[in-house]
Amino acid sequence: MSDRHAAAAAIPEQTGGSPSPHAAREPFFAVRGLHKSYMSGETRLPVLKGIDLSISRGEILSIVGPSGVGKSTLLHLMGALDRPDSGSVLLDGQDLFLLPENALARLRNLRIGFVFQFYHLLPEFTALENVLMPALVYAEGKFASGAERERRAEEILGLVGLRDRIRHKPAELSGGEQQRVAIARALMNEPSLVLADEPTGNLDTRASAELHHLIRELNARSGQTFVIVTHNEVLAGIAHRRLRMIDGRIV
Repeated sequence: MSDRHAAAAAIPEQTGGSPSPHAAREPFFAVRGLHKSYMSGETRLPVLKGIDLSISRGEILSIVGPSGVGKSTLLHLMGALDRPDSGSVLLDGQDLFLLPENALARLRNLRIGFVFQFYHLLPEFTALENVLMPALVYAEGKFASGAERERRAEEILGLVGLRDRIRHKPAELSGGEQQRVAIARALMNEPSLVLADEPTGNLDTRASAELHHLIRELNARSGQTFVIVTHNEVLAGIAHRRLRMIDGRIV
């Protein structure tokens, strides 16, 4: 049995949405034997206790579970925002943690988009300027000019329904609109993987429903892979597959 099928067989909670139309035969993204712990005083506290999972290209995967089980820690390691104690994270077969730090930073910027619960928008900049930020870090090979970058940012803001709000600053936007700006920013460099940590945590019911629809629409339109950590069972239900974490493990 392949790793991918073994992982799927071990997880009973696989329902949620229709099968991904973009699913590949081989995993596009994989986590193997991931362990992570943190020090609390003189005591080492294990957070992840041997995580294995595989994700197909174009899949929407949700990860659910109670607070404190390691969901956000897992997502941060998947995005190479932190390093594990042991184990590997592979994108198209490449182990991220074997890359030199500058190469890892470049890959993270160009191939992985991040959406956080608290948006992390820069308050002094407009929606357009916030979305442009990822392209200003490693822009080579993506955009021929500043004008092309700006066209891309305007296009993405239009895609998330904010074409008429591009000159507004975060304080002039609703919570749902700010989260849409955050998603547009995550999509700016056309990443193949988007990681979202509690993206509806600060949104009301209506804004949450709009965000659910937006994620499915973006996935269907572009085939981008989404991994969503959430307590929201409705959001988890839009995924092609749902995994549950308990006590640092996928159960």
